[in-house]
Amino acid sequence: MTRIALVFPGQGSQQVGMGRDFWEQVPEARELFEMGGQALGFDLARLCFEGPQDTLTLTANAQPAILAVSMAAFAAFHREGIRFDYVAGHSLGETSALVAAGSIRFEDAICMVRKRGEFMQEAVAPGIGAMAAILGLERETILEVCEEAGRTGVVEVANFNGPGQIVIAGVTEAVERAIDLARNRGAKRAVRLQVSAPFHCSLMRPAGERLAGVLETFPIVDPAVPLVNNADAELLTKGVEIARSLIRQVSSPVRWEEVVRRLVKEGVSLFVELGPGKVLTGLIKRIAKEALALHAEDVDSLRIALKQVRAIA
Repeated sequence: MTRIALVFPGQGSQQVGMGRDFWEQVPEARELFEMGGQALGFDLARLCFEGPQDTLTLTANAQPAILAVSMAAFAAFHREGIRFDYVAGHSLGETSALVAAGSIRFEDAICMVRKRGEFMQEAVAPGIGAMAAILGLERETILEVCEEAGRTGVVEVANFNGPGQIVIAGVTEAVERAIDLARNRGAKRAVRLQVSAPFHCSLMRPAGERLAGVLETFPIVDPAVPLVNNADAELLTKGVEIARSLIRQVSSPVRWEEVVRRLVKEGVSLFVELGPGKVLTGLIKRIAKEALALHAEDVDSLRIALKQVRAIA
């Protein structure tokens, strides 16, 4: 029997117009947008459908917006009655995965990620931190680069996205130094990312501490299917473990390559990305060439994915 993992995208996948056709054609999806807007106190659907882009891209807005669209896609997928065996998500997407697995209620999750975005934005003053993508270098080389550049300030690996694709984060001066060192070591590309804060590094620990207080205000129950978490690429099946992992995840690197490899080790041969964009689908195809990776970011791509899933599941 084919084992299926549902995966959910993180920040950066947002785009104006996302989720509109789910809202128009899937009653369960429309209900989610309305519920999210009521919980947040503003028109979440309008933010997703009309933007503007600079407003949608703000961390505190992007995180609940992507969560809502991801869960709209999940609602459209789930009503077809297709079972799934595991869930995972990239950074913010880990919360979407937990909603899909029944560990966190949607209305709690939407408020939590709004606060998460605010806390992450406020942890480091604008201009103090930066992130950069390093392409074409081995993991060990980038760790050496970070160690050398770290003499001028914090710089750490933030995302192990896939073979030859790693993101670093830290104070701006140290990140710029690391970019220079990576280029000298033969990186194909080493470029600053247009982000508002240095996510998933130790500078985010204050955000994690603040998030811990929010997580205490609502229940996190055992998921219906295991989550493979970002911080350790381990199977989590208990609500208590999940709460601790969500706190650590804010300041820990996203081990996406290890997450995918762990799922394959567990027997997963079919991945379905639910939510805006198809970044994770592309990464999975590079990490696990033996697996099939599909995406569903709108009604048309969902139909295509469902047809393929039914053919092999």
